[in-house]
Amino acid sequence: MPDRGGGPPTGPRIRVGRPSRRVRTLLLTLGVLAVLAMAFTMFAGFWTDWLWYRSVHYSSVFTTTLWTKIGLFFVFGLLMALAVGFNIWLAHRLRPPLSAMSMEQQNLDRYRMGIAPYKKWLLLGITALVGLIAGASASGQWRTWLMWVNGVPFGQKDPQFKLDVSFYAFDLPWYRFLLGFGFAAVIISVIAAALTHYLYGGLRVTSPGARATAAATGHLSVLIGVFVALKAVAYWLDRYGLAVKSSDFKATDNWTGLRYVDANAYLPAKTILFCIAVICALLFFATLWRRTWQLPVIGFGLMVLSAILIGGLYPALVQKFQVQPNEQAKEAPYVEKNLAATRDAYGIEGTQVTEYAGKSETKDQTKLRGDVDAAASIRIMDPNVVSPTFQQLQQMRNYYAFPTNLDVDRYSKDGKDQDTVIGLRELNLAGIPKKNWINNHFRYTHGYGVVAAKGTAVDSEGRPVFTESDLPSKGDLGKYEQRVYYGEKTTTYSIVGGPQKEIDYSDDTGEKTFSYKGDSGVDLSNAVNRAAYAAAFGEPQILYSGAIGDGSRILYNRTPKERVEAVAPWLTIDGDAYPAVVDGRIQWIVDAYTTTNGYPYASRTTLGDTTADSLTANNNSRAVVAQENQVNYIRNSVKATVDAYSGDVKLYQWDTKDPVLKTWMKAFPDTVQGKGEISKELMAHLRYPQDLFKVQRELLTRYHVKDANTFLSGSEVWQVPDDPTNKSSDSVPPYYLSMKMPDQKQQAFSLTTTFTPNGRDNLSAFMAVDAEAGTSDYGKIRILKLPTSTTVNGPKQVQSQLNSEQDIAETIRLLRGGDSEVEYGNLLTVPVDGGLLYVEPVYVRGGDLKYPLLRKVLVSYGGNTAFENTLDEALSKVFGAQAAENEQPPDEGDDTTEPPPTSTNPTVKEALGDAQKAFDAGQKALEQKDLGAYAEAQKDLEEALQRAEDAQAKADQGTGKNGDGNAGKNGDENGGGDTGGGSDTG
Repeated sequence: MPDRGGGPPTGPRIRVGRPSRRVRTLLLTLGVLAVLAMAFTMFAGFWTDWLWYRSVHYSSVFTTTLWTKIGLFFVFGLLMALAVGFNIWLAHRLRPPLSAMSMEQQNLDRYRMGIAPYKKWLLLGITALVGLIAGASASGQWRTWLMWVNGVPFGQKDPQFKLDVSFYAFDLPWYRFLLGFGFAAVIISVIAAALTHYLYGGLRVTSPGARATAAATGHLSVLIGVFVALKAVAYWLDRYGLAVKSSDFKATDNWTGLRYVDANAYLPAKTILFCIAVICALLFFATLWRRTWQLPVIGFGLMVLSAILIGGLYPALVQKFQVQPNEQAKEAPYVEKNLAATRDAYGIEGTQVTEYAGKSETKDQTKLRGDVDAAASIRIMDPNVVSPTFQQLQQMRNYYAFPTNLDVDRYSKDGKDQDTVIGLRELNLAGIPKKNWINNHFRYTHGYGVVAAKGTAVDSEGRPVFTESDLPSKGDLGKYEQRVYYGEKTTTYSIVGGPQKEIDYSDDTGEKTFSYKGDSGVDLSNAVNRAAYAAAFGEPQILYSGAIGDGSRILYNRTPKERVEAVAPWLTIDGDAYPAVVDGRIQWIVDAYTTTNGYPYASRTTLGDTTADSLTANNNSRAVVAQENQVNYIRNSVKATVDAYSGDVKLYQWDTKDPVLKTWMKAFPDTVQGKGEISKELMAHLRYPQDLFKVQRELLTRYHVKDANTFLSGSEVWQVPDDPTNKSSDSVPPYYLSMKMPDQKQQAFSLTTTFTPNGRDNLSAFMAVDAEAGTSDYGKIRILKLPTSTTVNGPKQVQSQLNSEQDIAETIRLLRGGDSEVEYGNLLTVPVDGGLLYVEPVYVRGGDLKYPLLRKVLVSYGGNTAFENTLDEALSKVFGAQAAENEQPPDEGDDTTEPPPTSTNPTVKEALGDAQKAFDAGQKALEQKDLGAYAEAQKDLEEALQRAEDAQAKADQGTGKNGDGNAGKNGDENGGGDTGGGSDTG
């Protein structure tokens, strides 16, 4: 075989060398540029945040938060780095002198020699890494630190340990953070020290002789002793933690506080385990002198065994053999503490629960027709339905839009408050004729004007009766700044005030232009600012565009909730901001909450769950900010306003007794103005917030009872009913309504809801809170509790009853003819003379109309129903029909009988037959795409329905079912404007 070794390879030789100098220079340059770009991007984010906070005059919030984060980062990062670095250095210092090398040590020697030149750098790198991680984690605890250092006493003590509630709300979270940090530092130090000892021979796995040197034993024993000492501290804090511990309890979910097993088993167990842990820690420290692991290991094993037996098995035995056989008696004292704490923590301790019959005892119910007008100003304009109607009638231009859900407010005219449905004509970028960067951010920058309508009236066509309308808007609200630069639909940035003119609005003479004159936003005339925003927004045109010049300002963070959350990051924001015209300006009013998760004995709730209903399910913008927050204390402590033109944010102290707000006001001084700064005009538009009300009503399904035994039995548990006006399984939303509860002398603007028994549909209670700010009863919760011995129809049953009545069902079917759609409005509930009146507006989107118009009103009272064109007619029919039955009872042998039902009235029957023929003809015309024939059929259908209604009204008048002169008199005296009848409804 020929020799192939040793010779040079055949063929050309390829030399692999270092990159050329030019390539190295290029790579270095690119690397430097990449680092500079990253650094500038980070700087841009920081700088733009600072500029924004300065522009809204809340720079102190930015600086306080920033310096707190920086301080926590460096303090705890340095502590972690020192702890880990010191233990690595000490383990290296305590390394044994090298002697006869075993195979294990020979293998490790290669690693020791490899890292020897880099020991200092490696030590610095490890400590810097753990310090950075620990510092970043600690900086996220800035809220915990500020609450601890600024904590204000609650003035209330928990029933178990007699400590102020502030200990649990402010102190205990900080102590737990410190404890967690200590555990992390010790564990990392133990791992780092053990690895260092092993690398340098202090610990041996396979070598003959002792497994650890005396120095390594002493070092690690002290570290483990510190760990066990921290565990002792944890056991001691766990004793107090029982007062805020969550647990499942059959009486309620998210139970917080001690139960029988906690007070009689866990609490003594934690005390015993604390003592054992202290002794065990001392045994570990003693190894410095004894140089043996025997006693510490025995002590540690005893601690683990004790934790299993005393901390786990013993409480289980107590629960099994002491609590379960007589649970109600054992748990009752602790339930009473939970009831009191929960009611106080959620502000429901003053709830007034009154027994209510649910049925009227008045024989002559024609007298009640007048009582209805005094009981409530019944709102037939549903703000959650009529937004498309506002859009169609008042949009004016495609680049304007209204929110999906309008708002309800109160405005006074001629000395009388009127429930008003209100919305702003906001900017809608989707409707811009031609989209480009200039149009999107420079020309189309703002909405224009308020549109408002009476809540209790419609015109003859079923349209809203506008009190403020047109473009520019005019009406009852007088003169005010109409431009809307900040709103719920304004989610992008705009650049205003520079060379580029903005489109203000359009009228018959053409487009009007405008240049923003406010001081809102951030000045872009500075090149550094422009570069920073170009980087922060990823929009390079900001840097070089000629449309930006002197006076240009950039507006962003433009939704009211965004702005309030940014200037007060310690607040939880209500899901529904609403506009009001105040002192010549459009102000967004935002309700904000202070919360804590550390109120002892108060049960917890998740805000996103308890505030969800059929509206938030379809419109996520109405969801409460911080949805996942679990809290067990909440206060509507702040009322905030955001100016729709200037974007100015003002925070007002609303709850002057709230210790959580006082704590944050100490942490961020001069950010919240006193309650006395609220103007009289602004006070007139403040209201009780929906999200707080929804949290409270969810708690009151269980916590309306004060007796522990009743609470434990679950016999009085209620539920919030599903919304009967749609097919979703979401809760019915609460409704604003001016109404009078039985113990009130006059109507008050209120927020209302209903309850049904758990798992059933009949009504169990009606709840209302006085929502009118500035009044003595503001925030007072009243519950009318219906008797359990009788059955009163709940919302779902009323809706089913209305839909199942033959005449009503037939009319609804005809209203749905062609391509029409029927939409049910809010089903309102009003207490009247011991009974409950249900009112529901019914809207129709018919033919080519793509917006709902009010066509019918459903009314139900005491089992009687009406389905009429106006509220006034429906109320008169309901009370008049029942009065006729009460006044004319049939006598024995009397040949007179009740008049035949509407369906058997010949004239009505003939008219309905014609309507059916017209409907069929219209359907046929649609199939043949004959629009002319379809229009004619729709006209015939409308005429036939009108004939049927006229004939029915005439028949009812002849039989007394439309009520007597009192009803007509009431209707005339009220003018109809506030009841949906009369001239306003046609």
